Amino acid sequence: MKSFSLGRFALPVYAVIAFVYLLIPIAYTFVFSFNNSLKTNLIWRGFTLDKWANVCQQQGVCEAFGNSILIGVISTVFATTLGTMIAIALVRYRFKFRSAVSLLLFLPMATPEVVLGAGLASQFFSLGAQKGIATIIIAHIMFCLSFVVVTVKARVASLDPALEEAGRDLYGSPSQVFWKITFPLLLPGIMAAALLSFALSFDDFIITNFNSGSAMTFPKYVYTAAARGIPAEANVVGSGVFLLAIAIVISIQVRSAAKAKRLRRS
Repeated sequence: MKSFSLGRFALPVYAVIAFVYLLIPIAYTFVFSFNNSLKTNLIWRGFTLDKWANVCQQQGVCEAFGNSILIGVISTVFATTLGTMIAIALVRYRFKFRSAVSLLLFLPMATPEVVLGAGLASQFFSLGAQKGIATIIIAHIMFCLSFVVVTVKARVASLDPALEEAGRDLYGSPSQVFWKITFPLLLPGIMAAALLSFALSFDDFIITNFNSGSAMTFPKYVYTAAARGIPAEANVVGSGVFLLAIAIVISIQVRSAAKAKRLRRS
């Protein structure tokens, strides 16, 4: 007869509790996106698909979502481009103050967002800049840049220099070696950094709130509307983004598994 062991069940029970705890807000958001709400979305009033069919009916939801997408895309493009170049320079080249640059790049990651947002707001005020979409983009590029550099830097450090040397031995020009060998090898790291950058930009509220002025982003809209119950249309947008992210992750995993299976067969 097997003896009862508490440790045998502790980890599975803890994992289930943690998983349920993490999913409760997501489940609430998804369920209440189907709520037949009127002025508030705090009480369940019945099931309806009207909020999904007319998601832009609630004033400001789609405009705020569109602003967040625009800011996220532009910030990601600039932060990923600059961050990739900085990561390559830090790993491949030796120059004065290289260690100091590496340290300074980590500071935005370690600085509390409220301090970072307030500091940027003060800088924009001193320069007399009008706060809006442009100042949000500049702020997002600044704090996303560090995450891109750290992500891509790890990928650059893991590359085998012999592959690039082989390209140069075959009379490839520096640009040909980069675009045909280095860049394809860096691409997974660059894509991971870009996705992280977009997620950070789209989700940010604190830095955005300090530097947005009258411009409205989706997190800022949700915060403003939370006092009276987040509109069901906002829950629809949030649920749609979550489902899209899950679909992307599943498709990437399925593609990776299929690729690994083909490699094993070959």
